[in-house]
Amino acid sequence: MITPTHELPATGAPRPEFPRPDWERADWLSLNGAWSFRLNPGSDGQEELWQEQKESEFDAQIIVPFSWVSPLSGIGRNEKGTGWYRRGIRWSPAQTGSRLFLCFGAVDYSCDVWINGTHAGSHAGAYGSFELEVTGLWRTGSDNVIVVRAEDCDYSYQARGKQGYGELRGIWQPVWLEARCSNYIKSAAFATRIDGSVSVTATIEAKQAGAAVLAFDFDNGAVRHSEELQLSEGANEISVSFAVDEPRLWSPDTPSLYEGEVRLASEAGEDAVSTYFGIREIGTALFGDRSYRWITLNGKPVYLNGTLDQSYHPTGYFTYPSDEEMRDEIYLMKRLGLNFVRIHIKPEEPRKLYWADKLGILVMEDMPCFWGNPDEAARAAYEREAREVIERDRNHPSIFSWVMFNETWGLKTDDQAPDQTRDWVPANRYLPETQQWVRDIYRWAKQLDPTRLVEDNSPCNWDHVESDLNTWHFYKNGYEIVREHVEGVVDQTFPGSTLNYCEGFTQSDAPLMNSECGNVWGIEGGAGDSDIAWHYRYMLNEFRRHDKMCGFVFTEFRDVTNEFNGYYRLNGTEKRFGYEAFVPGMTLTDLHSPDFIVIDAPPCQTVDASAAVQVALLRSSFDDRHFGKTLRLSWELWFDDLGVRTVADQGSVALEWNGYGVSPLAPLTVRMPDQDAVAVLGLKLSTLEGEAVMRNFTTFDVRSKAHDDAAEESSRRISVPVGQFKSQTFPYQWNAIQGHKTNGGGAGMFEYEIALPDQAELGFLSSVDIYFEAGAKRLLVRNIEGDVQIKADISFMHGADAHTERNSNTYYMTDEERHESRIEVCIDGEPVESFLLPDDPADSRGVLSWHYQTVANKLEEAGSYGYLCKVSVPGRIAAKLDRTRKLLLTIRTDEGGVALYGRNAGRYPIDLLVSCN
Repeated sequence: MITPTHELPATGAPRPEFPRPDWERADWLSLNGAWSFRLNPGSDGQEELWQEQKESEFDAQIIVPFSWVSPLSGIGRNEKGTGWYRRGIRWSPAQTGSRLFLCFGAVDYSCDVWINGTHAGSHAGAYGSFELEVTGLWRTGSDNVIVVRAEDCDYSYQARGKQGYGELRGIWQPVWLEARCSNYIKSAAFATRIDGSVSVTATIEAKQAGAAVLAFDFDNGAVRHSEELQLSEGANEISVSFAVDEPRLWSPDTPSLYEGEVRLASEAGEDAVSTYFGIREIGTALFGDRSYRWITLNGKPVYLNGTLDQSYHPTGYFTYPSDEEMRDEIYLMKRLGLNFVRIHIKPEEPRKLYWADKLGILVMEDMPCFWGNPDEAARAAYEREAREVIERDRNHPSIFSWVMFNETWGLKTDDQAPDQTRDWVPANRYLPETQQWVRDIYRWAKQLDPTRLVEDNSPCNWDHVESDLNTWHFYKNGYEIVREHVEGVVDQTFPGSTLNYCEGFTQSDAPLMNSECGNVWGIEGGAGDSDIAWHYRYMLNEFRRHDKMCGFVFTEFRDVTNEFNGYYRLNGTEKRFGYEAFVPGMTLTDLHSPDFIVIDAPPCQTVDASAAVQVALLRSSFDDRHFGKTLRLSWELWFDDLGVRTVADQGSVALEWNGYGVSPLAPLTVRMPDQDAVAVLGLKLSTLEGEAVMRNFTTFDVRSKAHDDAAEESSRRISVPVGQFKSQTFPYQWNAIQGHKTNGGGAGMFEYEIALPDQAELGFLSSVDIYFEAGAKRLLVRNIEGDVQIKADISFMHGADAHTERNSNTYYMTDEERHESRIEVCIDGEPVESFLLPDDPADSRGVLSWHYQTVANKLEEAGSYGYLCKVSVPGRIAAKLDRTRKLLLTIRTDEGGVALYGRNAGRYPIDLLVSCN
C-alpha cells in the first residue's frame, strides 16, 4: 500500500498558528508540543494528587494537541481512563496589567486544570472550546506549572459522536495562553443581509466601568463604524448595526471575506481582535407555482453537490497534523466540483472552518451524539455542548446548516421496548416524549441562530418531527432499485405527507434533499473496497431528473478504516473514475455542474446492431449565469473497434437556456453500429464560444445477428471463450462473471488449442492476428483462504473490522497504486510477443463487467477490465500454421497473474479472437 505522507514538522511544535483565525488576538503563546504525561486507565487518579507531583512522577511524554490514542501523540494507547498532563512555562504578557487566559480548543471529556498547584477551573464536554482566567494564579516573570487532568470513560451520556475510527481522548485541539485588556470583547456575532446591512451582537467583559468606544474596521478601512458605550462592571450585551456599500456577496464561487478588526477603547486600555465576516443569506423559497421550496443562497436557488466528511486523519485521528492539511482538505473537495460538505457527527476544527470560509465551500455541521438513553443527564450534557459549539462557530459564513441529531442515534430508549415476542420488533423505541424534546431542540437552535437552516434529525428511519430541511438517507445499489426508490420519495414529498415523519407529524413545504447516499451499505455484507464510479454516475443522473431535489450528500469524501467509498483513499491518493475514456475531458466536476443535461436512460442497455435507439434528455439548471443565452449540445456515438476509435453517429443542437429547475428536451435518436460493440453516447454542453459547461454519457451493449452472407467472414474470425482453456498451471484459478472472465493468480499459464480454417474455407493464410483483453491479477485473501460474510450493523459505526480482503464484494477500484504483471504469448511453444499489464483495474470503464452482474446487491468482480492485446503472428510461424491449420496458444505470466476477459466481461465485447486472412 502507498504509505501516508502526513507527519509532524521536522522542527518546532505542531500547529503553531493561532487556533482561531475568526477571533484572534496578537498577544498569545502556543502551548502545543511536548508535555509530561501519565495515563491511569484503571483509576481516575484524583486521589493520588497528581497536581502536586514533581516532573519525575510523570512517566511519559505526549505531543499536544493529539489524542493520547493517536500515533502523533507519541502515546498511541486506546485506553479510556484519566490522563494527567504537566508543563512548566515562563511567559509574561506584553502589556503590564493584562488579564491572562488559558484556552483549550477541546478536551475529551471532563477536565480539571491547576496552575501552580491551585485549581483554576473545570469543564465537561468533548467538542466545545473553553477558557479559564488565570490572571491571579500566574507568576509573571518566573516559572509556572500547568497541570491538566482529563478523564474519558465513555459514559453513556457523553456526546461522543462517531469515534469508532480513532478515539478522542484527552486534549485533542490546541492549547494556548492569551493576554487581554482588563476590559475586553468576549464575543461578537455577525448577522448579514445581502443588501449590505450588518448586525452585531457583542458581549464585553469589563473590570472597570465607564465610557468606551467599540470600533469596527474592515476591508482595509473601506468599512468603518464606531459606537460610544457606557460600560458597567461585568458582562455587557451590546447590539450594533452598520451598512456595507456595494457589498461583495460570499458564495462558494466568490468567497469574499471582509477581514479586519474589532477594537474596544476605554480608560483600561485597548482590546483588539482580528476577525472577519462574509455577507450572505441562507434561506428557502417558493419559485413559480411550485408547492415545495428550494434552498437559496443570496436569494437564488442553489443545488448542493456535497459529501460526507468524517474528518478523520490516519495519524492524528480527529486532529490534523498541520494547517496546510486542513486547507488542502477544502481544496480537494473543490477540485471535484463540490460546493458543500457535511461534517459528520462532530463540529469541525475552527481552522478548517476558516479554510472553508476562505476557499469557499458550504458546510452542514452536525452536533455530536451520545450513545446511551436520552435521559436527563444525556440531555443536559448535550444541550450545554450544543450551545458551546453554535456560539463558537456561528460567525463562519461557510456554515449554512446545523444538524442536531443523526439517524436517531442516542434518541431511542432501551427499557421501554414494545412486545418482544416478535423477533422483528426493534429492541428500543424513539418515544413520543423524546420526539418532543428533539422538536424543542430544533426550535431552540432556530432561536439561538435564526440566520441558518436547522435540521432536527438527519433520518434513515423516516423520523423527522420538525425541520427546515426534509432530508433522507439511503444506501442502495442497482440502477432500477435506485431509480424506483428516489422516484418513490419524490412522489410522496408534498405538504401534509406523512412520509419521512414520525407518527403524528407531517411534512411542511421544506426543501427535499438527500443527506446521505451511496452504495457502501447497499450491498449484502457491505461493498467492501470496490468501484464507486459506475453507481455514482447513474445516481447523480437520477437525482437531477427531479425538480424537487435540492442536492445530495455522498458518503464519503475519503475512505476511512472500514468504509471504502470515498472519492479519495484515506491517505489522500486518488481513485480513477475513468470518465475521460468516454467523453474527452470529462471528470467528476461535470456531474456536479449547476447546469446539467440528464440522460434519462440506464447506464448501459443491450441493443441490436444497426438499431435506431431513442434516448430521453432533460435539462436541469440551478444557476442563472447562462440564462438568456444559447448553449450548444453536441453528441457523438462512438465505439472502440479493436483499438480504433470509430464514430457511428454525431450531431449538435442549439438550446435556449432559461429558467431554474428541470424540464424535458427533445430526445436523441442514434443509429447503433452494425457489429458487436460497446457503444458510447457522449454529450457535451458548451457555450457558443466553445467553453465546456458539462459532459455526460451513457453506454450500449450492441449485439449483432448472423449475416446471411457472413459464412466466409465468420470462418476467418475464430472466437474462443476464455474459460475453454486446455490446461492451466496457476496456484489459484477461478472463473467469474458467469464464466466470462478467467483468473489465474500467481505465476502460471493458460493453454488454448485453436483450430484454424481449413483449406476449403480459406485457401491461403497470409496473416494471423490474435486479440484478447487481459489485466493483471491481484490476489486477495479471499482468493486464497475463502471469503467471510460480515453482518453490516451499527458496530461498523464504532470501527468494526471490515475484513476487506475477505469480503466477497471487494475488487479494488483503480487508483494510484498499481499491480503490474508481465505476460508472454507463445504459439506452439515459441515466444512471439510480451505485454506489460499495468494494473488490475476496476472502474466505470469495465462496462460489460457491470452490465452483466446477475444481482444488484452482490458484486462479482464488478467493473473489472483489462487492456487490449494484439499479437501479429510472425510470417515464419504463419507459414507453419498454413500447413497444420491449428495452433497452441499459451499465455504465460509472472507472479502478477492474469485475468482474461470474454464477450460479456471487461471493456471489449470479444473472447479470445483469432483473425485469419
